[in-house]
Amino acid sequence: MSLNDPRWGGQGGGEGDRNEGNRGDDNRNDDLRGDRNRGSNQGPPDLEEVWRDFNQRLTGLFGGRRSGRGNGGGGGGGNRPQLPGFSFKQFGGGLGVLAALVIVVWLASGLYTVDANQRAVVLRLGEYVATTEPGLRWRFPAPFETHEIVDLTGVRTIEVGYRGSERNKVLRESLMLTDDENIINIQFAVQYVLNSPENYVFNNRFPDEAVGQAAETAMREIVGKSRMDFVLYEGREEIATTAHQLMQRILDRYETGIQVSRVTMQNAQPPEQVQSAFDDAVKAGQDRERQKNEGEAYANDVVPRARGTASRLIEEANAYRERVVANAEGEASRFSQVFAEYSRAPEVTRERMYIDTMQQVMSNSTKVMIDAKGNGNLLMLPLDKLMQQVGARSGAAAAAVPDSQSAAGLSANAPMPSLDPRNRELMRSRERGER
Repeated sequence: MSLNDPRWGGQGGGEGDRNEGNRGDDNRNDDLRGDRNRGSNQGPPDLEEVWRDFNQRLTGLFGGRRSGRGNGGGGGGGNRPQLPGFSFKQFGGGLGVLAALVIVVWLASGLYTVDANQRAVVLRLGEYVATTEPGLRWRFPAPFETHEIVDLTGVRTIEVGYRGSERNKVLRESLMLTDDENIINIQFAVQYVLNSPENYVFNNRFPDEAVGQAAETAMREIVGKSRMDFVLYEGREEIATTAHQLMQRILDRYETGIQVSRVTMQNAQPPEQVQSAFDDAVKAGQDRERQKNEGEAYANDVVPRARGTASRLIEEANAYRERVVANAEGEASRFSQVFAEYSRAPEVTRERMYIDTMQQVMSNSTKVMIDAKGNGNLLMLPLDKLMQQVGARSGAAAAAVPDSQSAAGLSANAPMPSLDPRNRELMRSRERGER
């Protein structure tokens, strides 16, 4: 009761007890209304009310009774209603439902999905169990079994000697030594896919580093066995193919589960420090090739002509040899025939030989001196004058006849040169004319 109440001290204890009992009933009604309001209230609960409710339930759990706030020493007031006691059956049923729900959620955590381009490697306590195909799969939940998804069709790229672009060079990887002790700068890219999920998961700690080191090792081995010009110019495709094969053998030997799909040569050039000297060497090589080509062109122009001239001279020499041999054989045959006739008629043959010889001698001279046997006078026979007179007469006759007849008359009246094959002067003149 409040001290300001005008009825305080004016009534007996019975009336006070009745008032206190009424107020206790009002408090219980307020508690019941508060419980209903808390059930319908959507806001956060009051911490004081939660704590009071907890204390009341704890008291009811141990079989106690809740005492009202207006209970004045237990006299005159009504008893409070007892809270429901603790039930082990209800508590056990709630725990069972909760345990079942936890087990269902735990088992559902073992479901996983594998895409068409993926494979899943299932591990049981860290040990390999199986490789699952695409689809919805289930395994024992953690911590008993786990799985790792591996993408098999995704193409991965490793850059050796550069990063991102050719300007971002990594000299520690790109500088290599050739067989002729020259340093070159090589930049290439390696593309690879996976062919064994088990080997990829268990035999690789850093797959990209393993592929990069295998690629660098293979390229250094090939470049170390090749010359600089071969690497820079004509052998780039061959080097890429050989590096692809050697790199795949290295990765297969380590059982990495990696399949190299392509090796692309991005750039191959000398180091920047010797670029100017290398350009000079390249220009010198080009000048050498140009001069070599010019020399070959000149040789191709001169040599065939020289060979043609040599062939012509050889043919002429062969023809001359055949002609001389034929003449010699003809003279020998003629001599054999003359000797046979001479054996039959020596006098006639001797006379004929003398006449032929005199004809040959006199045909090459313009004047003949004759010494008659009967007297001592020496007669001169001017053959040149006689030949001029004969020529003049032939010209006058040719003027009176047609051209064809004059030509025929001149050819008939002109003295025929000696066609004797024994005429050495005639042969010499012909040889000089041919040469």
